[in-house]
Amino acid sequence: MNKQAKELNTTLGNAAAFLSSRGKRMYFPYGGILGQSAEAKSCKVNATIGMAFEEDGSPLVLDCFRKGVNLDTKAFLYAGSFGQPALRKIWKEMELKKNPSLKNVKFSDPVVTNALTHGLRVVAELFADTKDELVVPDLFWDNYELIFTEAVGCKMRTFNTFRNGAFDAAALKTALMAPGEKKLLILNFPNNPTGYTATIEDAVKIVAAVKAAAKAGKKIVVVLDDAYFGLVYEKGVHEESLFAEFATLSPDVLAVKLDGTTKEDYVWGLRVGFISFAFKGATDAQLKALEAKAAGNVRSAVSNITSIGQQLSIEAFADKGYAAQKKAKYAVLKSRYQEIRRILKKNAKYAESFEVMPFNSGYFMCVKPIGVEAEAVRKRLIEGYSTGTIVLSGLIRLAFATVPLKNLAQLFDAVDSAIRDLKGLKR
Repeated sequence: MNKQAKELNTTLGNAAAFLSSRGKRMYFPYGGILGQSAEAKSCKVNATIGMAFEEDGSPLVLDCFRKGVNLDTKAFLYAGSFGQPALRKIWKEMELKKNPSLKNVKFSDPVVTNALTHGLRVVAELFADTKDELVVPDLFWDNYELIFTEAVGCKMRTFNTFRNGAFDAAALKTALMAPGEKKLLILNFPNNPTGYTATIEDAVKIVAAVKAAAKAGKKIVVVLDDAYFGLVYEKGVHEESLFAEFATLSPDVLAVKLDGTTKEDYVWGLRVGFISFAFKGATDAQLKALEAKAAGNVRSAVSNITSIGQQLSIEAFADKGYAAQKKAKYAVLKSRYQEIRRILKKNAKYAESFEVMPFNSGYFMCVKPIGVEAEAVRKRLIEGYSTGTIVLSGLIRLAFATVPLKNLAQLFDAVDSAIRDLKGLKR
């Protein structure tokens, strides 16, 4: 094992138990090319890093690339494996503003990832071993399985998502208490595929379930997949990330927050995300060690994340119109959500065809077909109604984020009709 990896593990102390075998071997190469370059940063002549500059010291950039982006040429430079320092600082300030409960909580500076999916892969490689178990609700985004089970070899245990229209925290607790010393838990609110966010009451029960498991001797890595953060449309819903609660819950609970610009700021192709860490009693040195582990993983996989995307983010967040523009986009999605509620309330006949799963936020909602397979409905919708949907976990996921307000009634009529066709019922 590399000396720098050993030093980071020593710094982490008992917290090193959260790491996988891969995670324990990971380090950021401070003493390599990057470390040597950092030492030479203030030199008048710097012949260390693999970039090219003009005679005046500006980046050497082809106009055919530069003309498409109205940014300073520094946007074409390497961003560094931790991410651009300015963006990391801005995002942490934004996290605090969006989550007031974090005000007096110690947590790491965010490390920039290639959006949420890459952040999940970093988590999997740093913390999941083949002997460990990933705990997720049975209604989950299928990429979790691809990353943790297929790519890394971690076992997966699912638990019942809903009970009586609420999050089934009792089922969560049972899953966490199952045999095995270390568990990884993913909590995704607003949830993909269901569009459900834990209510205030749900949140209390979820945190209690994790605390009970930690008291029982479990080491738990709680991953907060906050991809759709902020898109809440009902009162009584827990509007902040649960990261604050888990950050101070127990020395045996490591909280990992994954978030980013993708869904929050409606820039899906930008691919700029963040990973942050916290646990009760964490020292500054331990948090910096976790940052180094994450940055080392980034370095080993993709070197660093798009500098142009990071620079675009910095400038967008500084724009005076940012808040108002974001509020306007939120209003578009909320209006569609409210229209769906009106449609469902107006059409009692739909209860013969499908069950509406709990939803209150996000980009999606789901229905469960009655008496027919979801995949058969999906195909019938394409062939008979030119309507595209997604099937996940036996449910039909409807992405209202992509459907114009005027077409929502048509969408639900199509789903109802397709199910009736398959069941041989009258429309």
